[in-house]
Amino acid sequence: MSQSTTNTNDNITVVKCPTCKTDVVWGEQSPFRPFCCKRCQLIDLGEWADEEKSIPGAPDLSDSDGWSEDMGY
Repeated sequence: MSQSTTNTNDNITVVKCPTCKTDVVWGEQSPFRPFCCKRCQLIDLGEWADEEKSIPGAPDLSDSDGWSEDMGY
């Protein structure tokens, strides 16, 4: 998911809120950046907590996979 960025002539960076796609000024005046508000920030956090979003990676290695025995621990 890419985030578009716009620079105006005054060197102000504007990004899209990942949740609602509203323009957000990247600066001190936007305390929840890249989100437009606390609500959008919490919606995104909830999606991560519910595992609706994830970062692909190697499978989890746990004791039940025989990992610790294979490593001699």
